[in-house]
Amino acid sequence: MTGAGMMDCRKALTETNGDFEAAIDWLRKQGQKVAAKRGDREAKEGVVIAQTTADNKTGIVVCVSCETDFVSKNADFVAFGQSIADAAIANNVKSLDELLASKAGAATVAEMVNDKLAAIGEKIGVTKFERIDAEYVSSYIHGAYRIGVLVGMDKAAAEAGKDIAMQIAALNPVAVDAASVPADVIAREKDIIVELMKQDPKMAGKPEEMITKIAEGKMGAFFKEQTLTAQAFVKDGSKSVEQYLKESGDVKVVAFKRVALG
Repeated sequence: MTGAGMMDCRKALTETNGDFEAAIDWLRKQGQKVAAKRGDREAKEGVVIAQTTADNKTGIVVCVSCETDFVSKNADFVAFGQSIADAAIANNVKSLDELLASKAGAATVAEMVNDKLAAIGEKIGVTKFERIDAEYVSSYIHGAYRIGVLVGMDKAAAEAGKDIAMQIAALNPVAVDAASVPADVIAREKDIIVELMKQDPKMAGKPEEMITKIAEGKMGAFFKEQTLTAQAFVKDGSKSVEQYLKESGDVKVVAFKRVALG
């Protein structure tokens, strides 16, 4: 998952008493390039369906998981996932629990899942549900139902919505902009930067205050790479996403959700 060597991963887990997230941080603090997995480990195989209501005011994304790609690539299983997404839209559900209890025809979604499990002989389930309500919501499904994205905007902009959804699918930003990055994520990144700087021979003997101040400056690179509006626009790297949105009618992204298999 991280791209690090097996022995390095083993040492990382040993050093952190088996804490997976802490082990990833440990590897990063050793200067290793670690693949960003963030929220993408919910399901091994399955389908992700993203769709909106007819008026584009609400969008939902659901992940219906299974054990093997043999099942997930079957047209019947894809249709099963679509029927669950349709039930979410039809019943205006706002949570995973509401979705499981909602009706899809004569049966509840939970009953449908149990019936499908019995029929195919694999453990399956609805493992993720996300929803966005906004003035305009775009949905996008990428890579044979492996990634689903919702983008909420402050005005109708179908083309921009699709482009931004594709951007999110490709680059997986952590937040819309720097101001909306969670405080714990910022603290985690600063901690890693400070630790790496302390290991740099050039920083030996430097005051803690200086290292902290330099680390705060380095956070600018993190925000540029990891926040949506600051990222280079994938379809035209000469401009940022923020610039593209301004050119598209001064559209603002108010929220996004990205669900992926992995």
